[in-house]
Amino acid sequence: MKNFELFLSESGISIFYVKIGLGFLFSFLITFFSIPTIIKISRRKNLMDEPGIRSSHLRKIPNLGGIAIFYSIGICASIFAYELFDLYKFLFASLIILLYIGVMDDIVVMRAYKKLVAQIIVSSLVVIGSDIRIRSLFGIFGIYEMGYFISVLFSIITFIILINAFNLIDGIDGLAGGYSVICSGLFGISYYRLGEYNYPLVVLSVIIIGTVLAFLYYNLSNYRTNKIFMGDTGSMLLGFLLAFTCICFIDIFIDKELPNVPRYHLQSAPVIAVAILILPIVDTLNVIIIRLCNKKSPFDADKNHIHHKLLKLNLTHRRSTFYIIVYYLMIVIVAYYLRHININLLLMIIIFLGFFGAYLPDLIYHLRNNKKIRI
Repeated sequence: MKNFELFLSESGISIFYVKIGLGFLFSFLITFFSIPTIIKISRRKNLMDEPGIRSSHLRKIPNLGGIAIFYSIGICASIFAYELFDLYKFLFASLIILLYIGVMDDIVVMRAYKKLVAQIIVSSLVVIGSDIRIRSLFGIFGIYEMGYFISVLFSIITFIILINAFNLIDGIDGLAGGYSVICSGLFGISYYRLGEYNYPLVVLSVIIIGTVLAFLYYNLSNYRTNKIFMGDTGSMLLGFLLAFTCICFIDIFIDKELPNVPRYHLQSAPVIAVAILILPIVDTLNVIIIRLCNKKSPFDADKNHIHHKLLKLNLTHRRSTFYIIVYYLMIVIVAYYLRHININLLLMIIIFLGFFGAYLPDLIYHLRNNKKIRI
């Protein structure tokens, strides 16, 4: 591979843009041509997602799309972003464990504590083994540098929360996939602007975009025979990878004084990362608060998610997905333009806007009902 890169550089061709182009192309094609086979096997073996309490679909749908997502990312990332696996030794092992747990859960439905144990193992491998952790909060609540033990514990919890948060927003067609594309795009652009040292992360972001776009072609299909869900396999993999890119993004702005590594400064880096991942964070916090207020277990299934509230307004899956993504993308824009204000004030603004978006469908629903009563 290095000889090939040397040949391209001597020819005046940028290896980075070749990786970007080929990474996107192959990740898209691998997923695109893998899914029909997975759908066929799923239907033949009856490996389908049954409609349940929290479901928003009425028929049995194949739910092993996450296998194609892993297959594509596993191949393309190890070829076009191999530097990441050199640098972070336990990254690929973590993806393998998540694949196994996800497929098991999609097929036989694992107990919650078993999934949690696996997520703790995966998060610990990356945080402790690869040293991917949140080292500083940059002044949020007056906290700056954290001790090693606190940093490790906080980072593991962050990974677990984001993995499960993406699992929770995967409730309607296109939402988890579409939001993953947006998040990967925003992180990818940020890494690109931060220089060559971060190019492998740009390539990884592009590969995620390519594979998820191919998945969305089937997930948003109007033909029931083509339709597939990503299942827990896909949502956990995407949640893990976006948590990984999020923490790497925050870590860039910590001055570690490493040789040949550029130094950057952005006091609001953690809040920008929160803004990019605001939908799964707010949605998860919101449903937990509602369940606790109703004296129910935080793990009980219900229909208090943001996407359920929009479906209650008689919106289609596609429209609900579109409105949710547009609203939370606006929050990222607000965070970007206010990035130089006080970090705690910015965090309060982002969290307020996030929860306002979560309760806006409720407000619209009540206003509609009041008008009908008056009439």
